[in-house]
Order: sequence, then C-alpha cells, then structure tokens
Amino acid sequence: MTNPVTKDRRHFEDLAVGEVIDLGRTTVSKEMIINFAREFDPFPFHLDEEAAKASLLGGLASSGWQTGALSLRMLVDSFLSTIASCGGLGFRDLKWKTPVMVGDTIGGNVTIAGLRRSESHPQWGIVTLDFDVRNQKDKPVLTMRLANLVECRTPEAAA
Repeated sequence: MTNPVTKDRRHFEDLAVGEVIDLGRTTVSKEMIINFAREFDPFPFHLDEEAAKASLLGGLASSGWQTGALSLRMLVDSFLSTIASCGGLGFRDLKWKTPVMVGDTIGGNVTIAGLRRSESHPQWGIVTLDFDVRNQKDKPVLTMRLANLVECRTPEAAA
C-alpha cells in the first residue's frame, strides 16, 4: 500500500551513496544563543557575555547541542522533507570542532555514506549520513554520522 503522505517523495531506491546534500546556511545571533541556553544548556559561557569572555571560549558561544539542532533543522529543510523519511535511528561520532560564536554563519554538506535494507522490515531502508558543518571561515564546527529510516517503494525487492 502506498503511503499518501510520502508517495511523491524520493524513496530508498532513489538515493545513492556519495550523493551530497547542501544544507544551506544560517546565522547565529546573540538572542538565539541565549534563548537556547536558558532552556537547554545554561552554562555561563552560553548566557553571559562577561563570563563568556573569561572562559576558554573567549566570548558568547552557541551550545554544541544548539549547533546540532540547527544542523538537523537545515537537514530537514534541504533533504529529509523531500524523502520518505520515517525518523532518525541515532547518531555517532559527534564532534564539536570549533565553537560557534555570535554572528557566525554555519552551513555545509551531508553526504550519503551508506544505504542498506532493513533485514527485519523490508519496507524500510537505512540511510547513513555524514555531516560536515562549517562556519563562514570554512572552519569545521560539527561532524557526525546519522542513521535515518526511509520507506522503500518496493519492499518485495528486498535482498
């Protein structure tokens, strides 16, 4: 049975290892950093400019979790909303490489690193995505590997 929500989206069979997805760009403001930190990561170097200047970061910096959330949002906007995505399965090898500071613009690419059919659920495939998120100076700010579940158009073709 065809899923009416995803019938016009790309499915597992339409994806290719090596495909590169441009995430687009987003600029991180002071307000974004403070608002996120207040709710989710209330360390002084995310909330208070003076405390942040005295920290090892040297200024108000985005939470690494905020950088991850912004990266995921860019992935949804540029890719996951165009495929028959069924949700994330997890991530590994998350690394915060360079702090994201007030006024930084982040963006980058995600590469399809792997594709495999689910052995136990032939209606689904698993896509593995490698993130390379950088700031406006081309310095890496985040890398990680994410696994996502994607509908198969032809489950009966499972190997």
